[in-house]
Amino acid sequence: MPTTIPGQCLCGRITFSAEPASHKMDACHCLQCRKWSGGVLFAVVCSSLQINNESELTAYQSSDWGERLFCRHCGSNLFWRMLDHSIVAVMPQAFDDPSQFKLAAEVFIDEKPGNYSFAGNSKKLTGEEFMGLYD
Repeated sequence: MPTTIPGQCLCGRITFSAEPASHKMDACHCLQCRKWSGGVLFAVVCSSLQINNESELTAYQSSDWGERLFCRHCGSNLFWRMLDHSIVAVMPQAFDDPSQFKLAAEVFIDEKPGNYSFAGNSKKLTGEEFMGLYD
């Protein structure tokens, strides 16, 4: 995997390069992520993120600890991060080559609606179990 991987929003006004922490992506089934993404939210935790044209981003503080960032022009959902920037996640489909990421875990499995499911044996965590990782 390259050290940094480029990506961009749908309209191309926001470009970025990020260093993924691994080849893994997670799927979040919480209500907020489903409402924001229009479905399940996939995310890749990154150890660094460089954003070009950050002024084109809009941030929505969705909790006491996190915010969701998207392009103010095309609406592409791009990033989720802790308010203190200690954890940054990039939506894998925003990378120029998202095929390198494999589903590793499903979180907030207790909030997943019954009208879809994924194949495979990914790790499954309830919301309480997931949040407990960060206490």
